[in-house]
Amino acid sequence: MTLKTSAFALTALLGTTAIAAAECADPIKVGVLHSLSGTMAISETTLKDTMELLIENQNAAGGLLGCEIEAVVVDPASDWPLFAEKARELLTVSEVDVIFGSWTSVSRKSALPVLEELNGLMFYPVQYEGEESSKNVFYTGAAPNQQAIPATDYFLEELGVEKFALLGTDYVYPRTTNNILASYLQSNGIAEEDIFVNYTPFGHSDWATIVADVVALGADGKQVGVISTINGDANIGFYKELAAAGISADDIPVVAFSVGEEELSGLDTSDLVGHLAAWNYFQSAESDANDEWVAAWKAKMGGDRVTNDPMEAHYIGFNMWVNAVTEAGTTDVDTVREAMYGQEFPNLTGGTAVMLPNHHLAKPVLIGEITADGQFDIVSQTEEVPGDAWTDYLPESAVLTSDWKELGCGMYNTETSTCVQLTSNY
Repeated sequence: MTLKTSAFALTALLGTTAIAAAECADPIKVGVLHSLSGTMAISETTLKDTMELLIENQNAAGGLLGCEIEAVVVDPASDWPLFAEKARELLTVSEVDVIFGSWTSVSRKSALPVLEELNGLMFYPVQYEGEESSKNVFYTGAAPNQQAIPATDYFLEELGVEKFALLGTDYVYPRTTNNILASYLQSNGIAEEDIFVNYTPFGHSDWATIVADVVALGADGKQVGVISTINGDANIGFYKELAAAGISADDIPVVAFSVGEEELSGLDTSDLVGHLAAWNYFQSAESDANDEWVAAWKAKMGGDRVTNDPMEAHYIGFNMWVNAVTEAGTTDVDTVREAMYGQEFPNLTGGTAVMLPNHHLAKPVLIGEITADGQFDIVSQTEEVPGDAWTDYLPESAVLTSDWKELGCGMYNTETSTCVQLTSNY
């Protein structure tokens, strides 16, 4: 029977379990692999803070298996190869029991060979491009069918967008996501010439020409929409250029997949009102669980600090891991992995997240409009959508499925009834 106690809620067992934790010879170590410097620090520092708060509250509630939990924090500094080095350090030197970390897909893919070589376990909390299912990773962020596809549907069905600008940072997540979206758009009758695709480096700051190209796309009077997979601090320059060009959400709406409350906290949002983001959580979600979490976060971090979607992914993932370890009676990776399948935990939007055999969650999809105070007005919310590791909109992926519980394979070809491979495509 799965324990579903919230990690930050004090329980009636506090007294006895806290004593047991204090007497534990060795702490349970949780690795925190997030960039605290460099271009991604704007997004990832909050996730380090989230993990420290979750661990602090779990320790206050008695720890885990009679032990204190210790956060082992490293800084891969937005340097993608360094994620592999730091993952190896966490697993071999610090001997952590689990890792929570990474933001960009290139950083995750950098760590993957190390995780699979050493049989480490990582919880990855950010939306990504799919096309992957590692035995050693639980993907608690959105797959494309839980963010990119629903956001595109919103543009097509609710806003009547006829031309699309797919703007992304130049790495695997935007490129793969945009390949999926280009295929999906064309299957929905959007001509190839009405899809403008552009990639820029991390930290890109000169957006004048690109914004002008997006504006020119609508010279024939057709409604243009921007789907943004721009990551990190490059978003600041992009939105500033939109405002400088006098472009409002009514003129050219933008839906972002990597801009949440944390990123908006560094911007003047008065000119961004009405632009959109697609996530599985917003701070403005109305639920008792969210009220409790936001209050706990602000009490610890300060009233100006905001919550966001990847934070909720860590909240869900950490609590599921705690419950799986409790159920298994050990932090052994293989045993915990088996205990993770079917784990349920209340999400912060009022529903229940479920861990699937493909290492992805079932979660709701939310679309929010930016408000003047840097929050989001939720304009669309679905029921829980099961995450799909392999998209239906790329032919080579449509025949693949992932099932680590019954099939023992993350890349299973349903046409040939064979496991293509057990390790990931790096």
